[in-house]
Amino acid sequence: MSQEQERIKGIVALKQRLEKRLAKMEAETKELQATLDTVNAILLEKGFKRGNLKDAEEKAEQATKQLDQEKPKAEAAAPKPTSYRGGEPENVIPLKTLNEESLAIIYIEKDDSIHVLPDESKHFSVNTPPFGNFLVERVLAKMQDKDQELVRLGQLTADKTFSYSVVREGEFIREIIIRNVDEEHFKELKSSIRWTLDKMYEKMRQTA
Repeated sequence: MSQEQERIKGIVALKQRLEKRLAKMEAETKELQATLDTVNAILLEKGFKRGNLKDAEEKAEQATKQLDQEKPKAEAAAPKPTSYRGGEPENVIPLKTLNEESLAIIYIEKDDSIHVLPDESKHFSVNTPPFGNFLVERVLAKMQDKDQELVRLGQLTADKTFSYSVVREGEFIREIIIRNVDEEHFKELKSSIRWTLDKMYEKMRQTA
């Protein structure tokens, strides 16, 4: 093979690598745009405007610090938040139906906790199956029980135990807070939460 042919072969290989990289970047861009669109939609629902986003974030951060300083007993008696109130999340993942309808957003924190915010326009109720009998009892409660057993056996420290809480406004689910989520937990949680909300939405539409 001549030097010129070798050069052309190298250029073709480079072209193929660039095309693959470009395709990957385009896919990532679409995913990021979809996430941004969903976040913007939720912010609009909350009545936020671009000019006061910074103030809202600062107030949310101050509120979170105040909650952290309260005693558990006082915290349980205090009014519960109706939406995510943390600082800058590590990652944001939208959950959607097969028809691309919004179900919820998952905020992933750096401390291995996640906040699930159901789409408020759907009015998800704790009484709608399979929320209680599947997601709570068969997924969340079992993960918590498993970690508590590991603590009892001395294989896990109490501060690393999986735990969860459901923030409600009446019967409606406003937020699901899940702490100490490892990679194995998250994979199951993401699919279980999306499946549960999707089935709940189907039942709600059938009875509407």
